[in-house]
Amino acid sequence: MSDEHNHQKQGNIKVAFFLNFSFTIIELVGGILTNSMAILSDALHDLGDSLTLGLAWYLEKYSNKKSDFKFSFGYARFSLLGALLNSIILVVGSIIILSQAIPRIFSPAEVNPEGMFFLAILGIVINGLAVLRLRHGTSLNERVVSWHLLEDVLGWVVVLIGSIVLIFFDIPWIDPVMSIFISLYILFNVYKNLKETMNIFLQGVPKNISISDLEDEIIEKTGIIAAYHTHVWSLDGEKNLISMHIVVSDELKREDIIKVKRQIRDLLKKSDIEHATIEVDFKCEEYEY
Repeated sequence: MSDEHNHQKQGNIKVAFFLNFSFTIIELVGGILTNSMAILSDALHDLGDSLTLGLAWYLEKYSNKKSDFKFSFGYARFSLLGALLNSIILVVGSIIILSQAIPRIFSPAEVNPEGMFFLAILGIVINGLAVLRLRHGTSLNERVVSWHLLEDVLGWVVVLIGSIVLIFFDIPWIDPVMSIFISLYILFNVYKNLKETMNIFLQGVPKNISISDLEDEIIEKTGIIAAYHTHVWSLDGEKNLISMHIVVSDELKREDIIKVKRQIRDLLKKSDIEHATIEVDFKCEEYEY
């Protein structure tokens, strides 16, 4: 992966961090002034986002360190750590907001719908700019951050609609209801991100790769006898690795084996696997597959 691409990923998260943090300050003040639980809930969400965006920015940069004797595969998984921490903080923040918003349904407080309206417009614009900056992100870290910012935009759309309703109708309970809706939506998407992140941490097979299909294709296109003990995993959701055994004819010469291994690596690259360890076994050996 080029240094220019890595620098762009860091720059995207950096811009998103400063946009998000600046607006969080405005949002906290605005939430207090308008007495809106929906805005305060989103402010707490944005504060968590800002903290984890800063962490994601740092870890994305740290993840580009070259491999060494301490981390022989490199530091790519530190980017994934940013996605994991970001998701956990969002879960905790959403639960706190739900615990505050539910009681307010039964004893709603008066809010300032006009102030909510203008803050919602500002929130849509600022978070929308951050989403546009991250829309082409490739790392899981970038995608998690982008999802959170998109959720912010959708949350502000809900606040905008709610503020318009409150301007014309006296139904103050709609504010905590919006807060609960936003929090539940966030929790739903964080669950999906956490599921993908944990699959990578637990070295699960990447969802776009089928080991059986991969082995069948290698056998068909290279003419080897068998492929077995195949293990595929990902470092960070982008860098996929594989280790496998192949069985070849006893008569195969060194040059032929080199050719077969080159063919296999070319096939693996088409499946987004960039690092391969291939063990060659001969037919006369005892093996199980």
